[in-house]
Amino acid sequence: MKKQNFLFVIFFLVSFLNLNGQNIKIEIKTELGSIIAELYSDKAPVTCANFIKYIDQNKLEGANFYRVVRMDNQPNNEIKIEVIQGGLGFDVEESPFPPIRHETTKETGVLHKGGTLSMARAEPGTASSEFFICIGDQPELDYGGKRNSDGQGFAAFGEIIKGMDIVREIQNMPDEGQLLLKSVRIDSIEILK
Repeated sequence: MKKQNFLFVIFFLVSFLNLNGQNIKIEIKTELGSIIAELYSDKAPVTCANFIKYIDQNKLEGANFYRVVRMDNQPNNEIKIEVIQGGLGFDVEESPFPPIRHETTKETGVLHKGGTLSMARAEPGTASSEFFICIGDQPELDYGGKRNSDGQGFAAFGEIIKGMDIVREIQNMPDEGQLLLKSVRIDSIEILK
């Protein structure tokens, strides 16, 4: 019962914040500067509600950008992409909340274009705290794309509207095996009023 009430409150919050017809905006403050994103709660309500829950309950404290995928660091991948990935990281044994239902790009219409904010996952329905930002258009991450053999793509739910220079700076930092040698600390993620 508590879980159902909590989910109702989250969905109510998402709906309330979007009553005026405008999408929710967030600020991701990093040690390198701020990244502003717009969340498409009208198109991807489950994914947005999950991300907002992590923000509202301060569950992304200690988060970092820790992975960069560029054309030059994925030699064994036939289908290449360009993204930076952030969240709680691989060293967290368990996410604070259960994974969410997978909202495909076919369902939402939100495609992986340059600056798209999306959820990382293993299998469909395993997304929780890890997210990524696309550098350039990444159609192979959409529903029917070939980056994952299941063809389900990833759950895109927003777009960077300011701070892509910070995203590109992170993407070009030194890495080993796609993991940054020095991760970029996320100081806070806040909903903008």
